[in-house]
Amino acid sequence: MAEIKIICERPDSILRFITDAITKELQLLADGIRVTEERLREFETQYQLSTQEFLSKFSNDQLDHSPDFDEWIGESRMLKRFQDNARELNSKD
Repeated sequence: MAEIKIICERPDSILRFITDAITKELQLLADGIRVTEERLREFETQYQLSTQEFLSKFSNDQLDHSPDFDEWIGESRMLKRFQDNARELNSKD
């Protein structure tokens, strides 16, 4: 694990700055997750498939290509990225 050592006269201010930055980033990630999940639900409703079912059928060539499908795949990847980043920031290692 990487380690950063900061030496300053007012450690409380640095700690508060870092804590605030992480809190803001977590809020941005939560907002991104919410918007991305809403978009995935729109695709699921439109095509009557869960995202997992869609990804499985698409990867097995059971669906014809559609521009919507490119976006759906992108949204599912974005959700995973947002969730992974949030999990990493929330970890207490």
